[in-house]
Amino acid sequence: MRAYATGQAAAFEALYDRHSKRLWRYILRSTGDAATADDLAQEVWFSVARQAPRYAPRASAPDLPPARFTTWLFTLARHRVIDHLRAHRPSASLDAPLGAQDETLAGTLAAPSGFGPLRRIETRQQAKQLLAALAALPPEQREAFLLQAEAEMSVGEIAAATGVGFETAKSRLRYARTALRRALECL
Repeated sequence: MRAYATGQAAAFEALYDRHSKRLWRYILRSTGDAATADDLAQEVWFSVARQAPRYAPRASAPDLPPARFTTWLFTLARHRVIDHLRAHRPSASLDAPLGAQDETLAGTLAAPSGFGPLRRIETRQQAKQLLAALAALPPEQREAFLLQAEAEMSVGEIAAATGVGFETAKSRLRYARTALRRALECL
């Protein structure tokens, strides 16, 4: 990011190539809509480009190391998702069932086409069950889980991105994993 801020356009391409798919999946699984994910991801990348000259990784506390670029990037995405849900779908929330998007989301988790038809069907069913279990999580737990799964954030980074204490973030993540494990044991 610092290289991009100094005018090296190739640095932006490297950042985009490295993080764009995970960012898009995080937004998709947070909003449940591919078109919205496209729009919000584009807004996030525009923000990255606009804020490049002012980018400075900051620690969330004096005794912590500076935040990683991914922490900053996914925090931007999180804010865009929250703003979008508040402004465009006041009746929707992170708790809302995924509905018709299940098929699209399940497709993003399903087995590769190299597997035989029965394996692809089985994997698609498991993906749908995982998405249903994920949708059933309380919003704070789902958010913590997605930030770790998609952004590969540490518990400390999740705490900083969501504005909660370390122990709160750790508990949310633990409860999310426990609930998902229980839901998937029934498979």
